[in-house]
Amino acid sequence: MSRPVRPDLRPDSPSAAPLDAAAPDAARPAAPPLAAVPPHDPPPLTAPPSGAAPLAAAPHDAAAPGAASPGAGPSVDPSSHTGAGASTTPDPDPDPASVSAEVPWRRLDPRMLVVHPVAGLVRLLPAFAVVLLTGREGDLTHVYISLGAAGMIVVFGVLRWRFTQYRITPDRVELHSGWLRRQRRSVPRDRIRTVDLTARLEHRIFGLSVVKIGSATGGTGEHAGLALDAVSKVEADRLRRELLDRSQAVGFATPAAVPPSVELARLDWAWLRFAPLSFSSLAGIGIVAGALFNILNEAGANPGRLAGDAVERLARTGLAAAIGLIAVTVLAAAVIGSLLLFAERWYGYRLTREPDGTLRVRRGLLTRRSLSVSERRLRGVEVAEPLLMRAGHGAQTKALAAGLTKDSQGGVLQPPVPRAEAHRVASAAAQAPPEEITCAPLRPHPPAARRRRLTRAIGPTLVLVAAAFVLDARVLGPVSLLFPPAMALVGWDRARVLGHTLTRGYLVACQGSVVRRTVALQRSGVIGWRVRQSPFQRRAGVVTVEAVTAAGGGAYSVLDVAPADAVALMAAVDPGVVGPLT
Repeated sequence: MSRPVRPDLRPDSPSAAPLDAAAPDAARPAAPPLAAVPPHDPPPLTAPPSGAAPLAAAPHDAAAPGAASPGAGPSVDPSSHTGAGASTTPDPDPDPASVSAEVPWRRLDPRMLVVHPVAGLVRLLPAFAVVLLTGREGDLTHVYISLGAAGMIVVFGVLRWRFTQYRITPDRVELHSGWLRRQRRSVPRDRIRTVDLTARLEHRIFGLSVVKIGSATGGTGEHAGLALDAVSKVEADRLRRELLDRSQAVGFATPAAVPPSVELARLDWAWLRFAPLSFSSLAGIGIVAGALFNILNEAGANPGRLAGDAVERLARTGLAAAIGLIAVTVLAAAVIGSLLLFAERWYGYRLTREPDGTLRVRRGLLTRRSLSVSERRLRGVEVAEPLLMRAGHGAQTKALAAGLTKDSQGGVLQPPVPRAEAHRVASAAAQAPPEEITCAPLRPHPPAARRRRLTRAIGPTLVLVAAAFVLDARVLGPVSLLFPPAMALVGWDRARVLGHTLTRGYLVACQGSVVRRTVALQRSGVIGWRVRQSPFQRRAGVVTVEAVTAAGGGAYSVLDVAPADAVALMAAVDPGVVGPLT
């Protein structure tokens, strides 16, 4: 005889309670949506056979947990339930805060206990030498001062390592540092744009590397990211892959087979000819002069006295000979220094596309550098051609991405190279044909824009010439007459190259003469617009449009376009912005 089923337990009854009603709400996760239920209908509930004990009366210790009864369905582990009749819905994702709390803190490499004190002692060796050599004979005070300073450097190095710790959670990179002045810094992982590995000479000796994390958090300088100084080379490379691979942060499985990296460019020592044509030649003068000063000083000579004697001798040889000799000396120092800088910066240069979706630049002789830029965050490329380099048909390519430094080397993808090579690397980095980016034909600007380029170049120069004649009409005034023709050429060159265009995926703009810059900015990377018009522009009937972006310099200008062209440009990139302007 079958046992009648209660109406409120029938699955088709409106008052039927869910099977997991016995479990408290606080201990049970929310029910999954209906779409997650399998498409087949559940079997109807029927009464148990005659003589069978009800399910609720079955003793818990009748069988071992997880054991299957004969003729019964698959067994269910009671430990996975919240109570009698609990739902088999999988637990939702754990709370990120609880996961972060479980991630252990890590310290920097213990070898930094040696690197920081040694580096500090090396930097202070000249001061120690002065203190030791200037002390009175028999007086050990200077020795005690030197030993005390050395001991403080060692103690500070130990304290720096002791109070610096970091951890990488699924959501953030956190760094705690400082002893007297405690700092708590945190960078969201989804805001990380670049990872720069730098190993100075002292780091390379001990097999260490500094990990610099660049982020798009709106900060500037040291607040734009954080640095781990330092970890082992193996750990640094692992952190680089982990921080730039978002699949590991969100829990996707890492593929078993990792494809090899693709080489995009490699150092060609023939590019060394462009080193004297770059602005690094100016820094080379200082390098050669500083090295010569140190050599003379170590040899026991007085560099100041030697320089004074040289000036007196030059004065006796005549003005023309003195100017020529000085020019040759400066030029030789510039060439030698720029060659040395090029070799130190770009030795072992390689540009590769990594399997984790990054562009990686590796370079450096004494200080080894490795910059990784996430291609998902790449917003464009820029080809820069300084005046002297342009005369030698050279150029240099940069990446436009957030998290890069604002200095001249920020985002540089290659050394000074032939112009065709620069455009090829820009095309390879952007994965777009050159005709769509930096080699795209540009639309010229109106005649008023070209007149403004000439006026802005010549006008200030004429004012300086008039001032030179007022100050010295015999020498300085006539010499200043050389500047107006030179600036007229500069103004003509600015007017000649000024232009812009819109391609399928990029806004391309070109401007400048002393440094000509061709910028290819992704249309999807434009997050806003600024329109400027000075009184002089208003009189000429032109405006300047700035495309605002989170990458690179933050905004890129299209100079002196007609107002109608400015509106058409913004409408083509972002149709929703034209309404408020019109």
